[in-house]
Amino acid sequence: MAEDEVTPEQLAAIAAENEECDQVNYKPPAQKSMKEIQEMDKDDESLQKYKKALLGAGEIVADPSTPNVEVTKMSLICETAPEPLVLDLTGDLEAFKKQAFVLKEGVEYKIKISFKVNREIVSGLKYVQQTSRKGVKIDKSDYMVGSYGPRPNEYEFLTTMEEAPKGILARGCYTIKSKFTDDDKHDHLSWEWNLNIKKDWKE
Repeated sequence: MAEDEVTPEQLAAIAAENEECDQVNYKPPAQKSMKEIQEMDKDDESLQKYKKALLGAGEIVADPSTPNVEVTKMSLICETAPEPLVLDLTGDLEAFKKQAFVLKEGVEYKIKISFKVNREIVSGLKYVQQTSRKGVKIDKSDYMVGSYGPRPNEYEFLTTMEEAPKGILARGCYTIKSKFTDDDKHDHLSWEWNLNIKKDWKE
């Protein structure tokens, strides 16, 4: 059997194993602007100090034509990788469909998302990825990123440690659809990329 020969029944079995049944019962708070938050509780000195530490001393001046949330980069963090595995998300996203990250079977890795918040606090940022093989969805992962205020520097979010699939049936190409969203269902960025699981880094 060729290493990429996996039957639809086997893919369905993998999908069933990865199905997540737990539902998160979470209700997002009401959205408030930076100005509203800074104007609240002006008489509470300790709260003002806390907000200054959290939000910075003054108003962030950002280009109004830029999105409030900019997702700039995705990296696969793997200690044994022979070279950095990085996608620049500020360029041509369509180009990622024609290339693939090569990942050695069974290695441990994390996904790192780099992003900026430019003007207003954003609540409940979430990274979602759906993995398919030969057109069959086999896994979906939701990662709660959190709530962030504007600042000049980028933020970085790391997923929990993942293990690449292994074994002759696991080897081959996987298509991953990624989305960076939030409590208000804003699609800050969606992109599609490929992961090629091989027996070794370079075959």
